[in-house]
Amino acid sequence: MKKNILTLAIMAVCLLMTTESRAQSWLDNLLNKDNIEKAVEAVTGKSAKIDMTGTWTYKGSAVEFESDNLLMKAGGAAASSMAESKLNEQLSKVGIRAGQMSFTFNADSTFVSTVGGKKLQGTYSYNASKKQVDLKFVKLINLGAKVNYSSSSMDLLFNSDKLLKLMAFIGSKSSNTALQTVSSLASKYDGMMLGMQLSKQ
Repeated sequence: MKKNILTLAIMAVCLLMTTESRAQSWLDNLLNKDNIEKAVEAVTGKSAKIDMTGTWTYKGSAVEFESDNLLMKAGGAAASSMAESKLNEQLSKVGIRAGQMSFTFNADSTFVSTVGGKKLQGTYSYNASKKQVDLKFVKLINLGAKVNYSSSSMDLLFNSDKLLKLMAFIGSKSSNTALQTVSSLASKYDGMMLGMQLSKQ
């Protein structure tokens, strides 16, 4: 009888150890960095890992305020929507239109930007801690842009002076009025970043 009780006790301890080991393994898997990143991407639509390689086509303008407080001060969603609309209009005036501009980022850190028939080459590097990409066009112009990324879309957001440089550099038509309008728009809303929404082909 004692022998049977001892055998049952040993079996129960072994089962508890196996169950505890499985629970720990399950917990480790749940808290695994990759799984947490997948959960964040599923909820927010934004990925912590960024793979910029491939061809991205210009879809429209993108506007972001540096904080929700600044957005509310500017007038909330209405201000953001109006800024996006005006930026779209001005980008169009310098030849940057939906479907007519693209960036192809290569694995060797080179890229090609195409606007209409005009191609511009350069190099890029991504800083994961700042969530920023540095674009260098043919060693002439160097721009930093904040990156908001998901697997199918990416926003490149610039400080207004950088966006003005980019518009002047890659726009197929020079339009001082368009550049002045964007400059005026940015000065009206301090803390606003302006840029482009791209979708992956």
